[in-house]
Amino acid sequence: MTPFLIPMASENPLLPQPAEIIAAVVFAVILYLLIRKFVVPQFEQTFAERTAAIQGGIEKAEKAQEEAQAALQQYNDQLADARTEAARIREDAKTQGTQILAELREQAQTEAARIKASAESQLEAERAQVLLQLRTEIGGLATTLASRIVGESLADDERARRTVDRFLADLESQDSQPASTR
Repeated sequence: MTPFLIPMASENPLLPQPAEIIAAVVFAVILYLLIRKFVVPQFEQTFAERTAAIQGGIEKAEKAQEEAQAALQQYNDQLADARTEAARIREDAKTQGTQILAELREQAQTEAARIKASAESQLEAERAQVLLQLRTEIGGLATTLASRIVGESLADDERARRTVDRFLADLESQDSQPASTR
């Protein structure tokens, strides 16, 4: 006998032996059961963990997006409030500026009126003083002139005063008449 199995002519070399078929089926079933018992649960667990991580990441991203949207809305609201406040402040400043200008104008007009009144009263006082001085000087000159013309002394103060007053009254009446009646 030969140590090598030589196939017989009746056997087909391409067809496996029934024992090999049974061994292959048993081995496949055992392999299937081992994979199903040990490998598939590991795959399922890894798949579930990855699914949970992805789902959690999506939820976190959605939550972050909602927070960002809320923050953007809050920022826009604050910006609108700030613009409204700035417009109100500008209007208040404009109103206050107008009021201040009106007050300053009023104060300036009051001060100008006071200065004018003071100047007019001072001018009137100076005019009265000048008239008194002129009356005194003109009276003295008129008395001296009249004394020389008349040839007698007009030393009587009362008489001299009456003469000067009459002379000045005549001058004033001539000045107050219109030029056409002269």
